[in-house]
Amino acid sequence: MTYHPDIPSRHFVREPAPRWPLTPMRREYWPRVADAELKQRLVRSGAVLIEGPRACGKTATARQLAASGVRLDADRSARRAAEADPGLLLQGEAPQLIDEWQLVPDIWNHVRHAVDDRPGRGHFILTGSAVPPDDITRHTGAGRIGRLRLRPMSLLELKRSTGEVSLARLLTGAPVRGSVAKPTTRELAELLCAGGWPGHLGSSLDDPPLSVDDAMAENRDYLGEVCRTDIRRVDGSDRDPAKVGRFLQSLGRNVATCASMATLARDAGGSDQHLTNYTANSYMTALERLMLVEDQPPWSPHLRSRSRLRSASRRHFVDPSLAVAALSASPDHLLHDFEWFGFLFESMVIRDLRIYAQANTASLYHYRDNTGLEVDAVVDAGPGRWAAFEIKLGAARVDEGARSLLKFADRVDTDRCGKPAALGVIVGSGYGYTRSDGVGVIPVGTLGV
Repeated sequence: MTYHPDIPSRHFVREPAPRWPLTPMRREYWPRVADAELKQRLVRSGAVLIEGPRACGKTATARQLAASGVRLDADRSARRAAEADPGLLLQGEAPQLIDEWQLVPDIWNHVRHAVDDRPGRGHFILTGSAVPPDDITRHTGAGRIGRLRLRPMSLLELKRSTGEVSLARLLTGAPVRGSVAKPTTRELAELLCAGGWPGHLGSSLDDPPLSVDDAMAENRDYLGEVCRTDIRRVDGSDRDPAKVGRFLQSLGRNVATCASMATLARDAGGSDQHLTNYTANSYMTALERLMLVEDQPPWSPHLRSRSRLRSASRRHFVDPSLAVAALSASPDHLLHDFEWFGFLFESMVIRDLRIYAQANTASLYHYRDNTGLEVDAVVDAGPGRWAAFEIKLGAARVDEGARSLLKFADRVDTDRCGKPAALGVIVGSGYGYTRSDGVGVIPVGTLGV
C-alpha cells in the first residue's frame, strides 16, 4: 500500500509489483533472539534501523519480515538512482528493506519524511554495518526510526545452549533450575575460534557448515578486509593496514580487560614501532563505527561502603573469534594458554549476555572498585531487576566467584538500588543448581533469553 498526499487519508492505492523485489534466500534461516524485537519495533515505529557488524545476519533477519527491498551494496544501478533521487527507492511494498543504507546517506532524511507523510507504522527496515559520520543535515530520526542492534549469534541461536536457565526468569528472582551441559574443553575452544557468524552455518547436505579450520580462515580474511578496506572507508582516512593489524592484535591480547588506550598503543607499537595515542584512538573510533568492538561500561550503583568506583570500560570485540583471528590462534593455542582462554570465554559469555539482556530491555555492565573487587557482568533492568555474574571457565573456581558476588552484593545500597534478583557464576561445563548461599551455578550451555 502506498499513501498519496492528494487523496484523502482514508483512501489508499495499491501499487503494482515492487520495483526491486526480494530474490529468494539461498540459505536456511536460523531464528534469532532479535526476531521478536524487530516485530515489536515495526508495530510501534515508522521505520526500524538494524545495526551491526558486517556478516552478522542483518539482511537475513530483515528479510523474514520485509515485503520488498533493495540492496545498495550489491545493486549499482540502485545506488546511482538513489544518488540522483533517493525517493525513487522508497516505492516498494511495506515493510521495505533498504540494505546498507549508509552507502547513500541522503536516503536517511527521505525515509524520515516518508514516515511522516504515510499513515501507520512499519514502513521501512534499514540495515547498516557502519555508522556514517555525523552530518548536520541528517536528522536523528527520533520518534520515527527505531534502532535495533544485531550481533553475531549466541550459543542459544547456534543451538549449542538449551536455554533452560532463562535470564528473564532470573531477573524475576527465580532460582537457577537444575540443569546440565557438558561440552568438552576442546569443544568450547572450537566454539570460541569459529564464532557466531551465520555464514559459517550450513543450510543443507549440499551446503554443509564450515569446519573449524575453514571458519577460522574466513575470520582471518574478514579482519584482513577490515585492515585493507573497511576501516579506511568509514572515515576516508588513509590507514596503514599493517598498523591496523597490530592494533587489532593488541586488542586481542587485552580482550576482557580494562586496558587503557595508552597500553593498547604501546602494545601495538612494539619495541621498534611507534603508535601514538592519537592514532590508536582514531583506529578505535573507526572500529566502533564498524561495530566490531563493543566496550563494556562500568556499573555505578549507590554503595554502602566508601569504596570508590573505577570508570574504565572493559575491552571486547563484538565476537571473541575476532580476537583469535587477529592473533592467528587456534584451539590448540587456547588449550596451551588457559589464562587467555579464560578471558576469551568471558568475552563469549558477555556477547551472549548482551543479546539476552537487550531482549529483556536491560543493559550490561561490569563492576570494579579501588579495593580490587571486580564483578564480570551486571545486567541492569532497573531497581530490583538487576543480576550480577562472575564468569569462570573452570568449575573449580565457583567458590571464588561466589565469594566475590556476595561481597559485592553486601556493598550495594539495596535501599536505593533494590536487592539483586540473582547472583550467579557462569561456568564452561557441568551442572546447574542453586547453592546454599543463594548463588546460582550456570553452565553456559544452559543459558538463554
